[in-house]
Amino acid sequence: MERNTRQRKAIHTCLEQAGRPLAPQEILDQAQALVPGMGMATVYRNIKSMLEAGEITTVSLPGGGDRYEIAGHGHHHHFHCRACDRVFEVHACPGDMQKLTPDGFVLESHELTLYGLCGACRPM
Repeated sequence: MERNTRQRKAIHTCLEQAGRPLAPQEILDQAQALVPGMGMATVYRNIKSMLEAGEITTVSLPGGGDRYEIAGHGHHHHFHCRACDRVFEVHACPGDMQKLTPDGFVLESHELTLYGLCGACRPM
């Protein structure tokens, strides 16, 4: 059984409140407000154990570092802002991707990442 430490609770709270995938540095920055003095090694140690426990999942971006989000969101995609580097959840899906696969292939899953500028970064 995993220990439910103050640090782990703080990380879980940060991920829940963010409502979007967070990079380890974002987790650290937000968790330090709840547990002053928390270090990056503690964040990585807790991420590892939370992944193993199935509490969180990894969001891997091509050419970018991994982000983490609370598990159990169901099928969804992501939007990556090229200006601020934040990642947001997209709760829509273009649908049946099987039609895009070559003849004779069977699609098992897909991931879609949209790239652009978020509302805070887009020019007005």
